[in-house]
Amino acid sequence: MKINAPFVEKVLTRFIRTELSRFGYSNGILGLSGGIDSTVAAYLSACALGPEHVMGLILPYGDTFPQDADDARSVAAELGIRTQEIDIAPSVDAFYTRYPSKNQVLRGNKMARERMSILYEFSEREKALIIGTSNKTELLLGYGTLHGDMACAICPLGDLYKTQLRALGKHLGVPDRILNKAPTAGLWDGQTDEKELGLSYAEIDEILFRLVDKRIPRDELETRGYQAAKVDKLLRMIKRSEFKRRMPPIAKLSDRTVGLDFLYPYDRER
Repeated sequence: MKINAPFVEKVLTRFIRTELSRFGYSNGILGLSGGIDSTVAAYLSACALGPEHVMGLILPYGDTFPQDADDARSVAAELGIRTQEIDIAPSVDAFYTRYPSKNQVLRGNKMARERMSILYEFSEREKALIIGTSNKTELLLGYGTLHGDMACAICPLGDLYKTQLRALGKHLGVPDRILNKAPTAGLWDGQTDEKELGLSYAEIDEILFRLVDKRIPRDELETRGYQAAKVDKLLRMIKRSEFKRRMPPIAKLSDRTVGLDFLYPYDRER
């Protein structure tokens, strides 16, 4: 699972620059949460496009997670990228004042989608494509909000496990306070990824790497000493979240169906 960090940096900066260029864009925009995922994405984007072509939106919910907002501001200042800070609490609270719910997951999804709706608004204003911050661990487990934090134009971190992302972050010079903080989606006070998932990222990535990349069967993993309950939990999460990783299925009625037989070769004309 170890990565060649300088090589990965080279591949991902080229990916960001090339993919935006293919769509006719030179500017990128992303949400800055103060966590490792968005920080690494910001470092790569600034390197790939130049800091003057990157904008970071800082979108806190009131005063929740104040240290994360401070870290996001610090990252932006260090990289020299432009920022806009918008408190999402008024819009989220207005909705739940009219349509109350005590379900924290519902509220968390609403917050994630509120942040993304603002990102798409500024994407149009700035003529910039949204650079995603989801990693491979999150994508495989469906640990993200559809049309929320999972939405983007390109996803440079999507083939890096969380633990690999930390190694890349260290290589890029991401501050230790960000590398070592407990990952959180910033959805409610006290929320952390590992607490929600019930496993550490180190455990999760070790199992996922063997299941997905090495294609080791579930039963063989058990004979190798991995706890069956943990392996089965991750397999269930992968299966249940497959719809999040696909385009919505289209009923085929013609010879050429969007996403199936017809994929426009946009890069051939450039």
